[in-house]
Amino acid sequence: MSTATAISLSEYLETSYRPDCDYFEGELLERNVGEWDHSRLQALLGGYLADREKKQSGFLVALAQRVQIKPARFRVPDITVLLAAPAGSIITEPPFLCIEILSPRDRMQEMQERIDDYLAFGVRYVWLIHPRSRRGFVYTADSVREAKDGVLCTEDPKICVCLAELD
Repeated sequence: MSTATAISLSEYLETSYRPDCDYFEGELLERNVGEWDHSRLQALLGGYLADREKKQSGFLVALAQRVQIKPARFRVPDITVLLAAPAGSIITEPPFLCIEILSPRDRMQEMQERIDDYLAFGVRYVWLIHPRSRRGFVYTADSVREAKDGVLCTEDPKICVCLAELD
């Protein structure tokens, strides 16, 4: 479960956190990260996508990058995929894809709020992945579906990842 600390927006923007934190309308929210399964899958998936970025082009990959989804609301997805480089150091336009990897302390209600924030902001795809079982879910503005075959995909550009191949 996340813990919250009251903080000003300017202090949030001027401070580096390790790991980085979400900012939710005046509260600093810790993210559940740092455990082996989560960290390992984030590294493997980030590397896989970065390799595809070089070969396929048309998208850019960032890990733990701040995304300003509202004037006083920032989220830090585990992995972010963009169709163009951001204008500044913080992403202020909707990414193409946000990827969240579950941690043991994540609560589904909090994760659903994150997903809803991304989709309301205009993110086209959100992937939610359980690192141990390698079960993945694809969220769009119109639907949610489990990737029963273990393959998560987007369209335009087409990005596909077979979770079982990430070892």
